[in-house]
Amino acid sequence: MSIPSSITVRRGVEADLPQVLALIQELAEYERAPQEVTNTLADMQRDGFGPEPIFKFFVAENTAHEIIGIALYYTAYSTWKGKMLFLEDLVVTEAARGTGLGRALFGAVVAEARDTGAQRMKWQVLNWNEPAIGFYQKLGAQLDPEWLNGNLSANQLREWK
Repeated sequence: MSIPSSITVRRGVEADLPQVLALIQELAEYERAPQEVTNTLADMQRDGFGPEPIFKFFVAENTAHEIIGIALYYTAYSTWKGKMLFLEDLVVTEAARGTGLGRALFGAVVAEARDTGAQRMKWQVLNWNEPAIGFYQKLGAQLDPEWLNGNLSANQLREWK
């Protein structure tokens, strides 16, 4: 499935960040955790476009220059495999789902992984998000039930001894 000709997938730029943050908030609503988004526009400007950028992204944009999808990723490192890309979020607005846009954004990150010599690409999907699970399975991805995710919150990081 190819995306409509009225949609452009391109590398994200700093001016896109307000719309990107809005999509991140839309995703948090969908994932039933809107209160968990503490990231700010200033944080994203610093972390994506400051002196030491730590993430990159692709956007899908319509002819009205509205961003209707994003794929945000960063470089990570596997002690077993070496360089890898981690797809942090793939978000397509509800109205644009089913148009091939998710596949196009995913494909842009796959191409980036190839072009940068990554040995692996990883991401997470919530175990209850059946549409996303089906999407990734349709792409031929392996979803690994063996690994558990570990996290420490900002408070836990501050209080850790």
